[in-house]
Amino acid sequence: MTNTTDPVDNDDNMADMQRPRRRRGIYLLPNLFTTASLFSGFYSIVSAMNGEYERSAIAIFIAMIFDGLDGRVARMTNTQSDFGKEYDSLSDMMVFGVCPAVVMYMWALNSFDPKLWVWAEIGWLTAFFYCAAAALRLARFNTMAGTEKEEKRYFLGLPSPSAAAMVMGMIWCATHNGLTGESLNYVAIVVTFAAGFFMVSNVRFRSFKDLSLEGRVPFRYLLFLLGIFALIAASPANVLFGAAMIFAVSGPVGAVMRRVKGVPVNTVSDD
Repeated sequence: MTNTTDPVDNDDNMADMQRPRRRRGIYLLPNLFTTASLFSGFYSIVSAMNGEYERSAIAIFIAMIFDGLDGRVARMTNTQSDFGKEYDSLSDMMVFGVCPAVVMYMWALNSFDPKLWVWAEIGWLTAFFYCAAAALRLARFNTMAGTEKEEKRYFLGLPSPSAAAMVMGMIWCATHNGLTGESLNYVAIVVTFAAGFFMVSNVRFRSFKDLSLEGRVPFRYLLFLLGIFALIAASPANVLFGAAMIFAVSGPVGAVMRRVKGVPVNTVSDD
């Protein structure tokens, strides 16, 4: 009686048994920060539904902190994964795209007189434009490949967290100073539309990712940072909104200055 088993097959089976199996699962730590950012965004909408717009705006700024930590933690702990990238992108769309659009609509863009048909429609269309612009901005960033994405000096288009800082910063600043969305609904349209437009534009915004924090710096730099922290602590609503607006304006101003100086566009890199 002959053995019908092929010895080659036996060797392959033994090799498969000895080969270590890939462990299925996700990295907990970086995705925990992403979940915290997503939770803050959802809490922002719930707070807005309860009429607590200042708390709603603060929640988005807290989400920005968590969003900035998840990627850095993943790189520091070598726990990057495709799942984490996709989860972070979906979270950003929710937190910095949907949430600001919905909250801004609830706070100001739905307060136009229904008799003014054009403005009443423009209100919710502006909120939708911002939301769609955030989705397009994230999709463009995710599909950028090779050298375009490896360069770190500039963002191509306003980052979605910075756009959210413009929109939610306005709400926080106005509410903190006793102003209502109804009294600022026309200004709200301009700010919301500008934030959405800058996200999908080709304007470059400085990323500051090429700055090194490892080397020695003059002592006055520390005093400068302490002054910034003092300003934020004294009036976080006004200072953070002002900083968001300055950063948004810096892109177009920088583009004009580069054009005046004749700097080629290809010397400016993307993120």
